Amino acid sequence: MTKITKSDKEWQEQLSPEAYYVARQHGTEAAFSGEYANYKADGVYTCICCGTPLFDSTTKFDSGTGWPSYDSPISPESITEKRDMAHGMIRVEVLCAACDAHLGHVFPDGPKTTGLRYCINSVCLDFKPRT
Repeated sequence: MTKITKSDKEWQEQLSPEAYYVARQHGTEAAFSGEYANYKADGVYTCICCGTPLFDSTTKFDSGTGWPSYDSPISPESITEKRDMAHGMIRVEVLCAACDAHLGHVFPDGPKTTGLRYCINSVCLDFKPRT
């Protein structure tokens, strides 16, 4: 996958202040505040920064956490994972493989299909309906 790199200024010009804070500065949106937390349409969720397809709506489930949750990415190549030891916790951060946007975290408490819960910030996503 070809890496997409831009300066902080370019990202700030492209993204809303909240999207920039979460995706580029590794922030988090408030639980139950995101556009896609309860979204049910059929399609593909893409990276807000670069448009890379990340998650298919068929893998979305209601985790009760207040963030969109998926049991798997659209492909293993679409994301990267990194150990995150911020805030006194050990977690696994999920990043867009193309542009390194912070998306959220993955936890080992998902549904039986994969056992994983990709807990993703809505503000880091765009939705493309299936045609």
